[in-house]
Amino acid sequence: MKEIRIKYHADIDEICYIGGEKSNWIDLRAAESYEFEPFEYKQISLGVSIELPPGFEALIAPRSSTFSKYGLLLTNGIGIIDESYKGDNDIWMFPALAMRKTFVQKNDRICQFRIIKHQPEIEFDRVVVLGNPDRHGLGSTGKR
Repeated sequence: MKEIRIKYHADIDEICYIGGEKSNWIDLRAAESYEFEPFEYKQISLGVSIELPPGFEALIAPRSSTFSKYGLLLTNGIGIIDESYKGDNDIWMFPALAMRKTFVQKNDRICQFRIIKHQPEIEFDRVVVLGNPDRHGLGSTGKR
């Protein structure tokens, strides 16, 4: 088990990792309340600085209910935080774009993250033919 050091910058519920079959993603909360007008962009403070272990990075994504509940989009599609972002004031943020007027209450679970190992070093080998069967269909398993 890895131990992760975390500094809280706001009075919010502590991060809790449940893991197992239910989810391997960890919820993050809004560190303060935010009011959004339609198409307004704001950085939502998640109220934590986290020291990731060497060789690891965090992926941040909206929770499955974030858009339906708040009308918010994560502007980058997904967030990536590497292990060098670990200073006392390197506060994790959620860059949000509101699609409608909305309100996020302090301590609301707004996004989630997981910690993964860095991609291994790879080298690309340019070929003329891959020699594999075509799957057909972008974004599908090829079923027609």
